[in-house]
Amino acid sequence: MTGLVVAMDGPSGSGKSSVSRGVARALGLRYLDTGAMYRAMTWWMLRQGVDLDDPGAIGARCGEPLIVSGTDPDGPAIHVDGIDVAGPIRQAEITSAVSAVAAVPEVRARLVALQREIVGSGGIVVEGRDIGTVVCPGADVKIYLTASAEARAQRRSAELGDSTVRAQQEAMARRDTLDTTRKTDPLLMADGAVELDTTAMSLDEVIAEVLRLVAEHTGPSGPGGDRIRERT
Repeated sequence: MTGLVVAMDGPSGSGKSSVSRGVARALGLRYLDTGAMYRAMTWWMLRQGVDLDDPGAIGARCGEPLIVSGTDPDGPAIHVDGIDVAGPIRQAEITSAVSAVAAVPEVRARLVALQREIVGSGGIVVEGRDIGTVVCPGADVKIYLTASAEARAQRRSAELGDSTVRAQQEAMARRDTLDTTRKTDPLLMADGAVELDTTAMSLDEVIAEVLRLVAEHTGPSGPGGDRIRERT
C-alpha cells in the first residue's frame, strides 16, 4: 500500500470525509481533506477583511497564509499561520463563503500545488471535488460518491444539528451549482472513476465497497491484501 493513491470525489453530503477516513484507517494510509484547505483559506480571507466579492483581491493575497494540513485519519489537523482552525472552518460563515474563494484560479493553483506535495509518493486517501480530474489524475483508484439530494441534506443536518433538512437541501443546491459551473476545475466525475450512490448504504457498507475496489486494483495477494480481507 506504500504508493497507493485513492481519489475520492463528490458533492457535499455524499459521505466523502467519513468514507475516506474509514478507508485510510482500515488500510493504514494517510488521509487528506482538500476541502478543509479551501475552508482554511476562506477563514484567513475573512479574518483579513478581504472582499470575497472581488476575485482579484482574493487572488492577490492567496499566497500569504501558511496552510499546514495533517494527514492522520484519526485526527486530521489543519493550521493557518500556526493557528489551529479545525473547528472554526466548519462554521456556517465559512460554509457559505468557501465556494467564492475556491472558484478563484490563483487559489486553486496554490492549493493544488500544496496538495500534490502532500500526496507525494502515495500511501494516501485524498478527498475533494477535483482529485481524480486535477489533483491526482493518475490515482490508482478513483471513486465518485453521490447520493440523493434529500439523503445528503439529512446527513448534513444531522451532522451540524443547527438547521432543517430543507435549509440544508437549499444550501447544497446552491453549492452544487457553484461547484459544477465554475470555470476553473469544476466538480466532475473523472475518467475511469467508479460512481457509488450511497443513498441507501450505511457508512460501513460504503467503506467495504471501496475496500473491495481497492482490492481489485492491488490483487488479493498484493500489498495490504490481508488488511483488506480482514476489513471486508
